[in-house]
Amino acid sequence: MDFELRRAREKLDKEQRERKERAKLKLDRERKAKEEAKKQRDAIEAAQRSRRLDAIEAQLKAEQQMGESLLAGRGVVFYKILEAVPFQGSGDKIKLPPSCFTELSDQGAFDKGPMYFQLSLVHQEGSSATKDDDKENNRTTHSGVLEFTADEGSVAIPPHVWSNLFPVDAPNIPLVEVRYVRLSKGTYAKLQPDGIGFSDLPNHKAILETSLRQHATLSQDDVLTVKYGELTYKLRVLELKPSSSISVLETDIEVDIVNPGVESERTDQYVLKPLAFGASESGLVEEGNYMYYKFSIDDDTWEKLVSDDVKIEVKIDAEANGGDTDLYVSKHPLIFPNRHQHEWSSHDVGSKTLILSSKDRNLGTGTYSLAVYGFKGTTKYQVSVHVQENSKHKVGQQATHSSSMEVDTVECRNCKHFIPSRSIALHEAYCSRHNVVCTHAGCGIVLRIEEAKNHVHCDKCGQAFHLGEMEKHMKVFHEPLRCPCGVVLEKEDMVQHQTSDCPLRLITCRFCGDMVQAGSSAMDVRDRLRGLSEHESICGSRTAPCDSCGRSVMLKDMDIHQIAVHQKN
Repeated sequence: MDFELRRAREKLDKEQRERKERAKLKLDRERKAKEEAKKQRDAIEAAQRSRRLDAIEAQLKAEQQMGESLLAGRGVVFYKILEAVPFQGSGDKIKLPPSCFTELSDQGAFDKGPMYFQLSLVHQEGSSATKDDDKENNRTTHSGVLEFTADEGSVAIPPHVWSNLFPVDAPNIPLVEVRYVRLSKGTYAKLQPDGIGFSDLPNHKAILETSLRQHATLSQDDVLTVKYGELTYKLRVLELKPSSSISVLETDIEVDIVNPGVESERTDQYVLKPLAFGASESGLVEEGNYMYYKFSIDDDTWEKLVSDDVKIEVKIDAEANGGDTDLYVSKHPLIFPNRHQHEWSSHDVGSKTLILSSKDRNLGTGTYSLAVYGFKGTTKYQVSVHVQENSKHKVGQQATHSSSMEVDTVECRNCKHFIPSRSIALHEAYCSRHNVVCTHAGCGIVLRIEEAKNHVHCDKCGQAFHLGEMEKHMKVFHEPLRCPCGVVLEKEDMVQHQTSDCPLRLITCRFCGDMVQAGSSAMDVRDRLRGLSEHESICGSRTAPCDSCGRSVMLKDMDIHQIAVHQKN
């Protein structure tokens, strides 16, 4: 009986312990569930609070941007994020989609004068750029607008704006923020060439002015590209007034061009090294490259040249190391003579001398450029320019020489020279054994028999040369040259072509005074009859006030206006 009671009590105790444990476990689960629910509620409330803060911040930012846009656009609000695509154009004018035209027109932007836009890079997630490149990623520049023909969702950007927005490689899908702004007219700009050589250009400020005519804006830290013929110069914008971004349309800007920094001394551009009369300069030129020098003829030297008292001798002494050079000389404003464009040249093998005298119609006072061209191999040379006196015979010497000609002479049947009759037999016997006459038509030069094998004539032009000079003559004068305009000609025809016919030739514009490409024939028949080039026809269409009556007259019609209206020649 006691055993059964004990077992019943143990069973009851066990059941009570199990109920207590289940109740405890249930309480623990409920407590944990309440804690988890509380955490979830806190997280939801935190997320909602964060979204509310983000919405408020976004609203404040949008209101700030709207205020900035209203302030920058002076009542016109235009803000777009567009995909940047490059197009080949000059200047800084971009192309926008037609929808932008409608949006700007609805706000009256076209009534406020020229339109300017601020272009900024849009930072994209996943970009490989690091924090060190944040300055480059946040590049901002300004531009005008060329037309509204770009594809929707994109903005077409010319090379000048592209290179300033993307100094390094552009992302796969470059996004640009385009914002309408108003800019003040510029009054001052400080520019610094990236390399030396730009200041050597004649009237380089006029060249810069011509380049800026294709621009609507300038921004600080931008790099401005200026082309002079086939050469390209880059100038960094250091300072602008009255603000860091200005308009360059219809305004006079004072421009300071400072010297390149020490770090910019190395350059791939051509540089004119000064060359004084009587001094020599040493140099090393590689095949296909040029080394340039400059010298000047002043009034005193020119007076001596005109009186035939002196002559200018340009000389190159080259070391016989297997290399060879060519010599080209031109008068400014053609400052970088080359194989295609020059006024004087020498192509002798080895050392060479070029004589300039007053008989040359292109010679006069001014500055001249001298080019040493590496024709073959790497050549070490010395170049010099001398003023040499012309040698004059004395009267007594001339009289003695004249008296000697009165001796009875006979023409040699071999060399055709006139020999005193008393020694003609001896001379002809010796001459026939040792001399031979070149049989080429028009030559007739007398040569030693051992030299005759090296005396050859060009099959194309008939000129006589030493056998060792023929290879260079054929390569220089008869190898076809390709002009940048696409024409293929031999050297002499190429020089003539680039002097008078090539649309890419550099001319001095009679209206802007700049050295520019001539272009093709003028579109206007009257301008063609006046002899105006394509550039001069366009440049001369600009107006200026007449000095006599103040009327606005096209520059190309100013002379006719002066004659017809004011009877001035």
